Amino acid sequence: MYSRRVLLFFVLFFLVAFAVKTGNPNPPSYLPTPYYSLPVSPETNDTVALGRLLFYDNILSGNNQVSCASCHNSYNAFAHTDHQLSHGIFDSIGTRNAPALFNLAWKKDFMWDGATHHIDAQALAPLHDPKEMGSSMEELLSKLRSSSFYREEFFNTYQDSLINSRRVLQALAAFELSIISFDSKYDSVKEGVADFTHQEVSGYKLFDQHCSKCHTEPLFTNGEFMDNNLPVDSSLDDKGRFLVSKQKEDRYKFKVPSLRNLSYTYPYMHDGRFAKLHDVLDHYASDEQNGCDRKNDLEKPIVLSFNERADLIAFLLTLNDDRFVFNPTYSFPEKLKNKLLED
Repeated sequence: MYSRRVLLFFVLFFLVAFAVKTGNPNPPSYLPTPYYSLPVSPETNDTVALGRLLFYDNILSGNNQVSCASCHNSYNAFAHTDHQLSHGIFDSIGTRNAPALFNLAWKKDFMWDGATHHIDAQALAPLHDPKEMGSSMEELLSKLRSSSFYREEFFNTYQDSLINSRRVLQALAAFELSIISFDSKYDSVKEGVADFTHQEVSGYKLFDQHCSKCHTEPLFTNGEFMDNNLPVDSSLDDKGRFLVSKQKEDRYKFKVPSLRNLSYTYPYMHDGRFAKLHDVLDHYASDEQNGCDRKNDLEKPIVLSFNERADLIAFLLTLNDDRFVFNPTYSFPEKLKNKLLED
């Protein structure tokens, strides 16, 4: 027989596990109006559930070895941490660090350079990129139409057997829009159900003074393209937004990323050059910005004492949303796992 203490332990364990699984399904009221309507969770919405299957299925790649989740892992807040630059088909190495995917409904353009202006079209870029998925929509549709599993899934979702590019992209976008993260300690404080520590309050003030212009609350990004004066990697010579706009003033500008979930989304910057937050702070503290002297969007070096750095990082850690990261609603779908076992 279990003792009362042991039984109490298991009850508390499952209560905590349930809390981690459920998370916060609704965005808080203090957010700005999103650009896209938010779908409901994959558990109750067929289109989102279909998109989740496609997101995790290697069928999207030319060699059936790479999925969206290969570079956007749910346990890394839909980023990746095992290398600086994204890896694709046949282990090809890309030119940028895969960005985290969450709160996409509040974005008006996508990718580091804003090359995609609508979320329904976003998946076309990696699908056709020879260093990412190395496939095409035509090839993918052929595979899906040949699959009894997906014929059934599309029928269950749309009530007919038509499998076309519009529905594929619509389903992927629906799942991506369902990935929201607003259940951090910061959010609890904003909702009035938690309090910052003294150190976090100090860090919050430093953040507001030095970081909030670009990383604007509550999304912690201003959604703009900016030049933070990173020295150019000569092997990549990535000119960022300029590749899309062709405007000289956009050279070396990249989309300002959200600072939410920083503990899970390293390495940092568009090319993943910094493994730790202290490395990032070192860059912003440099008087010469590491020898890079072009005109940029930084007003001045951010020089902090050791204690101030600790306080700032303490605040940044309040932006971690553990329930989001470990929410099984976003993880590898059980239905796809069973399909792979049967195959």
